Amino acid sequence: MSSSPLASVLFVCVHNAGRSQMAAGFLSHLAGDRIEVRSAGSIPGDQVNPSAVEAMKEVGIDIADAKPKVLTTEAVQASDYVITMGCGDACPIFPGKKYLDWALEDPAGKGVDAVRPIRDEIKTRIEALIAEIDAKQEA
Repeated sequence: MSSSPLASVLFVCVHNAGRSQMAAGFLSHLAGDRIEVRSAGSIPGDQVNPSAVEAMKEVGIDIADAKPKVLTTEAVQASDYVITMGCGDACPIFPGKKYLDWALEDPAGKGVDAVRPIRDEIKTRIEALIAEIDAKQEA
């Protein structure tokens, strides 16, 4: 086991209150310290979406203490993967980074029933991302 992470991933959405927080929660939970995880928003909200917190709690992941953070150029520069979720042109672009745009429904203002399918789609994408990062290390 190496002491440094295999990769660094930054999840970005507008408010850093739902999709990016759920993605960061899944990646931290599923990859442990093998992958460095960041999340941020172009216009961060005041708190993490309570429906997202509840939906993640249902699958055993606690993101209740997470706080929305503002997107910084430094966070992008320090990341190998930058995964955007509807932040559009607000995300700075740097050469050498892998950019992915995950078109996911925004859970803002939705109840837990509506957030569950978004959560499940994020989990599927996170599992694929971990497999991709692991495959690169083995290549």
